[in-house]
Amino acid sequence: MSAPPPPKRQWSWRSQAFRGLVYQVVALLLLALAVIYLMSNTFANMRARGIQSGFDFILGPAGFGIGESLFEFDSSQSYLYAYFIGLSNTLRVALMGLVLATLLGTTIGIGRLSKNTLVRGLCASYVEVTRNIPLLLQLFMWYFALTELLPPIEEPLKPLAGVFFSKNGLQFPLPVWAPGHWGSLLGLCAGIATWRLWARHARQHFEATGITKPVLLPSMVLILALTTLGWLLGGAPGELDIPEITEINVVGGGALTPEYLTLLVGLTVYTSGYIAEVVRAGIQSVSFGQHEAAAALGLSRSHELRLVQLPQALRVIIPPLTSQYLNLIKNSSLAVAVGYPDLVSISSTALNQTGRAIECIGLVMLCYLSLSLITSSAMNLYNRRVRIKDR
Repeated sequence: MSAPPPPKRQWSWRSQAFRGLVYQVVALLLLALAVIYLMSNTFANMRARGIQSGFDFILGPAGFGIGESLFEFDSSQSYLYAYFIGLSNTLRVALMGLVLATLLGTTIGIGRLSKNTLVRGLCASYVEVTRNIPLLLQLFMWYFALTELLPPIEEPLKPLAGVFFSKNGLQFPLPVWAPGHWGSLLGLCAGIATWRLWARHARQHFEATGITKPVLLPSMVLILALTTLGWLLGGAPGELDIPEITEINVVGGGALTPEYLTLLVGLTVYTSGYIAEVVRAGIQSVSFGQHEAAAALGLSRSHELRLVQLPQALRVIIPPLTSQYLNLIKNSSLAVAVGYPDLVSISSTALNQTGRAIECIGLVMLCYLSLSLITSSAMNLYNRRVRIKDR
């Protein structure tokens, strides 16, 4: 039996689809005309007042320094490169904050469902405190703790050998880069790939037989072993740049400034409270019959959580978790309050020097819009991958 022919389009006002298309085109035209009018009126007023406009300044010398960056920067370099430095500083704190907030929030969210009254109460108190104090106040609190309560640089805390923690921030040893480190990176990549293969094999074995195989410990052993093997094959480079205390500061090694630590800790603690509630609600959305089925199979509480509840809870967790990720990225713009040179801070300096308010603010809006769209797209892809598929 042949398939019926596809319905023909009816280009008539009686067609609901045609009317909908016309309404959308008219709405887009009206919106475009409104934007064109506002922009032309704005630029006309700016010309009348002698205010320059345009992006020609972006390739000129910035004329200011940046106190903290992953890449070298001096005042003779362009505004465009300064914006790149600001974006890298924003990503530096946002990406680390996403990882730490997810780990801490997941732990707190699971702790809220603990049978231990003390653990459950502490996790609930953590959530209520962190969610009900404004982020800006929390940033001020952490900044005060890091710059006033810690000891001076002359008498730093030494939690580990070669590690110094003081009002100047955190200083720690760094490996001196050598060609042999490429072997370590290749070994690490091979270890991660092997872990993924083993995790898939363990999941397929569980689905086929109902018998679980350990994943975490073998994966850690594989990653460590292959990374070590790559390091040995690369010549076992082991030179370290160890920080040393001088009369006025600590030189050498790596360093994290109080401003960076303030923003990282503040964003992590604040966002983890919301993520904890998202995780708790997602786990509780799984029907109680799943718990009874896991108990009937003899699964431990950890196996039940990892193999039964969390996979089903992800469909509820991921959409609000995406919103919290977006909030963390946008909340990083509060870095200007504690003096961390992020994208907004550098854009404000460029605005004060050039007077190009629309252009500078527009660049910041474009950067944050791009970061948000990339984050939401990645989370949507992951959501489609882990969703429960109907059979």
